[in-house]
Amino acid sequence: MGQQASHQAKVLTVSDSIEAGNREDISGAALVDRLMNSDFDVIERRVVPDDVEEISNALSYMAYGFNGLIVTTGGSGFGQRDFTPEATRRILDRTAPGIAEAMRSVSVRGRLSRAIAGTRGSALILNLAGAPDRALEMLDAVLEVVPEALGLLGGGSVPTVAAIELKSAD
Repeated sequence: MGQQASHQAKVLTVSDSIEAGNREDISGAALVDRLMNSDFDVIERRVVPDDVEEISNALSYMAYGFNGLIVTTGGSGFGQRDFTPEATRRILDRTAPGIAEAMRSVSVRGRLSRAIAGTRGSALILNLAGAPDRALEMLDAVLEVVPEALGLLGGGSVPTVAAIELKSAD
């Protein structure tokens, strides 16, 4: 128990009904549990309505000065009020299409997702599905590469082939 988590994470739930207090945030809670069990320290959890401005503002605030993972849940499908990808795209510095493709390709239903991934400053932002099981499978599909991405965003570097060859020759 005394071991400190190696990375930090934040969870943003996007839902009119949860924000209004009409539904429980099951997906947000499931993501917090999965992240904590994967050696992440979840330092913030928020809920906003399905509104482009609200989502963009929350993501900007959450990413400011943060080197960690921010996951959103909800609003990435084809529903009339699903605006999370549009709101996320507004604030991203760079997209991460390989991560988004891996998240969407994990299941047949992922083909209905418009989820994106990218960076804002030194934060990595992932749009996940709203349903708890699909949000978790999307996260699981990319979780193993997140620590390396966060290290690079935090100023780390990837070893060169020459450095790897020198190390293995020792």
